[in-house]
Amino acid sequence: MGGVSTADRAGRVPKQDRSRATRQRLLEAAVACLAAHGWAGSTVSVVAERAGVSRGASQHHFPTREDLFTAAVEYVAEERTNALRALFPDGVGAHDRRAVVAALVDLYTGPLFRAALHLWVAASDEEQLRPRVTELELRVGRDSHRIAVELLGADESRPGVRETVQGFLDMARGLGLANLLTDDTARRERVVAQWANLLDDALG
Repeated sequence: MGGVSTADRAGRVPKQDRSRATRQRLLEAAVACLAAHGWAGSTVSVVAERAGVSRGASQHHFPTREDLFTAAVEYVAEERTNALRALFPDGVGAHDRRAVVAALVDLYTGPLFRAALHLWVAASDEEQLRPRVTELELRVGRDSHRIAVELLGADESRPGVRETVQGFLDMARGLGLANLLTDDTARRERVVAQWANLLDDALG
């Protein structure tokens, strides 16, 4: 009758699971390579080897190098966003703003930021890559701002509040840059404490 047998369907499920697992390994390997070796050292072959898959399998999931790396940074951005939300599943109060500030700063000082920075540098010279990375950065920036507003309890209808939140996120990005060359933990902790106080004053 041309139908699909139960055995056929059962045989496809593991294959689909393997395909999803392969895709995730490639994404994680791409981000790790980008953070460790930069754009020039992160070829499709290097990523495939790190992920433990063939180059052909990699290209089956991601036909071009640009597809692979933009998908990888997007994947980790989403994972980091989910992890950030999970830190405060029941919401936060004004007295928890220092914890929120520290968590948001961590978003910009971890491996995602390092990988994304390499991608931005590459995009400045790669015409094919630039529009994809620009679109991704705009979306990630909007998501980060929205999460910050929610977690900080900021009322953007008040004059200056939106700019204050955005200024804080710009500062967090700057801390991420400072952390690329040296361990900036001690200074960063002092800055986080000061910004938590500033936000308390500005946001009420």
